[in-house]
Order: sequence, then structure tokens, then C-alpha cells
Amino acid sequence: MHDSPLLLGCDFSSSPSRQKTIVIALGYCTDGMVQLTELRHYRNLTAWQADLAAWPAWVGGFDLPFGLPRALVQVWGWPADWQQVIRHFSAQTRPELRVKLQAFCDARPQGHKFAHRATDGPAGSSPSMKWVNPPVAWMLHAGMPLLLDLNAHFPAHQAAVLTTPDIQNAPCERVALEAYPSLLARTLLGLAPQSRSLGYKQDDPKRQTPAQRDTRERLLHTLLTGAYPWGLRLSATPAQQALCCDDGKGDVLDAVLCLMQAAWSWQQHRQGHPRWGLPLDIDPLEGWIVGA
Repeated sequence: MHDSPLLLGCDFSSSPSRQKTIVIALGYCTDGMVQLTELRHYRNLTAWQADLAAWPAWVGGFDLPFGLPRALVQVWGWPADWQQVIRHFSAQTRPELRVKLQAFCDARPQGHKFAHRATDGPAGSSPSMKWVNPPVAWMLHAGMPLLLDLNAHFPAHQAAVLTTPDIQNAPCERVALEAYPSLLARTLLGLAPQSRSLGYKQDDPKRQTPAQRDTRERLLHTLLTGAYPWGLRLSATPAQQALCCDDGKGDVLDAVLCLMQAAWSWQQHRQGHPRWGLPLDIDPLEGWIVGA
């Protein structure tokens, strides 16, 4: 019997393909040990959402932004209701949004072109309105309406609705959390949140290096030993460990890092935290990243 429901970590792509899949790491948490049970790859959004809908109860950490900066929403004059903002944003085409996002940036002073969410500072994350390098706005555009359709609970955006930390007997409960693997990776490597040179992954195979693999091995070793502030330990088979280290793009390891973030949040919930380990005073329009 596991302490936790099904836990999952998702390394997301707004345009999944054979070359760049969405990766989900599945597992359970028992006595501070996170057992990695399966790694799944998705080449399209339909199959990804279908699996999420098929699993009746889960706690998931997803590497995509869940909200937009309040400053952007205010300038656009949209209602300050989180779900309405997500639906309105996702209903528009990317070319339409690109024009609006560019106009917003053009009207702002140099050095302050993008609006940030409050979580971006402590998380070291890119602005969720950014449509290039990396195009995280398109990740929100593609992923969030599909997550909303799953009738999940979003602790960063909605008031606490679970009156008990035990959801084992609530078969229709799904909990979605915004994860950011680079945040946990920095912690494991002993780097500051604002550090940009993580050096453990590269999408371009020609730019992948042995040093990056060494860093992935170091990250994995720290997860396996639990020698970091959270203390959660990862349990993975030798084959699973090899997949984490061999994937030069870092997608498999990122999914595992998101799994660990989901496990930590679940652990906080089990200990009675009313908002799954997130700050209590966060802006529900913007949301928050687990661990920031």
C-alpha cells in the first residue's frame, strides 16, 4: 500500500513530435521514497490528455506555466478571473496573440519589456508571456485548456477544497501543480535560483557534451541519495537511471524532477499544509511554482 495516490511529473512540449515528445514520469511515494514506476512518451496532445483523463486520481507536477502576469492581464483589460483568462487566451490563435504580446512589449521601457509573475524571481523562471526562447506562452496556450478540461484541482489558483489529506478514497480527485525542473536542478547542484548555466541538457544533439552527461549523473545521484534539503529519495531501476543519463535533451530527467516536485507537494499536503506547500498569500491569477 502506497502512502500517495499516483504521482506524475510531466516534461511538456507545446508541439510534441517524434523528435520532441512529451515525457511523463509515473510513481508513488512511501516513507519519503519516491518509486519511479514508468516513463511514458507522447507524440501528440490528444494521447497525452487521454492518459491523464484515464487515471482517476493523481497528483501531477507539470512543466508549463499555469497563469499570466497580472500586469499583462490588466493592460489588456481582461477580467481578473483565472479560468476566464486561460480560456480567453487559449481561444485566440498564436499569430493573434503574438501581435498583442509584441505590442505590450513595445510600449514598455528597455530592460522591462516582459511582465513577470511574482513566482518568477524565486523560481528563476522565464516570463509566462514569452513567446520566443523559450516559447513558454505557447506551452500555456496548448496545455492549460486541456488540463482545465480534466476537472482537476489547482491549489495555486483555487481555494482549498479537500478537507482531508487522504484522497486515496476519492477516486475522481486530480491535483495539478506548476512544476519547474530547473528550479529543483539548481537546488541539487547548489546553485542560486537566478543561475542560468545549469549545463545538463541540450536539444541540439551536435551541442551535447560529456560534461552535460556528467551533470545529469550528478543530479540523479543526489536524487537517489536524498542529499538535498527536501530529503526525498528517488528509487529507480538501473535501466531507468540509464535513460535519465543517456537522454541528452534532458526530457526524461526533467520529467523525473517534476515527479519529485509533485511528491514534495503531496508530502506537504499529508502534513496538513492547506495549500500543498505553496505560499498562502499567492496571487490566484498568476499562480505559483512548487518549491519557489
